[in-house]
Amino acid sequence: MPIAAGIKTLGIRGSFMGVFKNSELLHAYTKFSNEISDKSRNIIMPYFRNELKIENKKDSSPVTQADKKAELFLRNEIKQKFPQDGVYGEEYGYDEGSSDFTWVIDPIDGTKSFISGMPLFGTLIALLHKDTPVLGIIDIPALDERWFAAQGEGTLFNGNPVKTRACSSLSDAGCLTTTPFNFTGHDSEKYEKVAGTVSWMRFGGDCYMYGLLASGFADLVFEATLQPYDYLALAPIIQEAGGSITDWQGKPLSLNSSGHVIASGDKCVHEEALTILRT
Repeated sequence: MPIAAGIKTLGIRGSFMGVFKNSELLHAYTKFSNEISDKSRNIIMPYFRNELKIENKKDSSPVTQADKKAELFLRNEIKQKFPQDGVYGEEYGYDEGSSDFTWVIDPIDGTKSFISGMPLFGTLIALLHKDTPVLGIIDIPALDERWFAAQGEGTLFNGNPVKTRACSSLSDAGCLTTTPFNFTGHDSEKYEKVAGTVSWMRFGGDCYMYGLLASGFADLVFEATLQPYDYLALAPIIQEAGGSITDWQGKPLSLNSSGHVIASGDKCVHEEALTILRT
């Protein structure tokens, strides 16, 4: 069964009502975002572990026909359903809208995993109200897994509520990051300090790491050199699961953030790690 069919209508609480004005609009965005996530899988998965044409972009990162086709599909669906909304995607840039809402999409987060046959790549979909992420999806097509969150409504994993876990000290924390090679210069010194303090480190996973954090399987994720389409969908999922996600200065994430991201399941761990990362 498509995951969208298993997403229940959310109970409406105060904070999101202020953004969406009425429950019908919230329901429309919820239903639509999950439906296009289901459909984008049908575009991506036929390419997975099959012959691919791989190109290198200007930043040397790989891109495939699956990335491009999935983003074009998502952009077209959004513009047909919500023509007033803006759309910003990794492969085709920014189309400005006339409303206060902007969709930020990454068709395949973790393209290197995708082309390597590893199943931990994901599709990221964020909805921003002005500059604040208010809805987020991490969809993992190869594993049939999805995290969904809307501001004020909690985080769902395949339709069931999830929460981060408690951890009172950075020294007790389990930490995830994609690769230590993404930390350069002064950032590498900060990485070494955090990695030398936590209980354990695990590498790889891209957006999947943040879903695991939201579900209580890790305590800390921190990364550098991310783009808005890499991190904006993650913010509602972490926050609505009870965690914290900011830049390395402790500021909320937005389209204009630096790309230095830290997410924690427990505020104590977040503040302790920020003490190191702020230096």
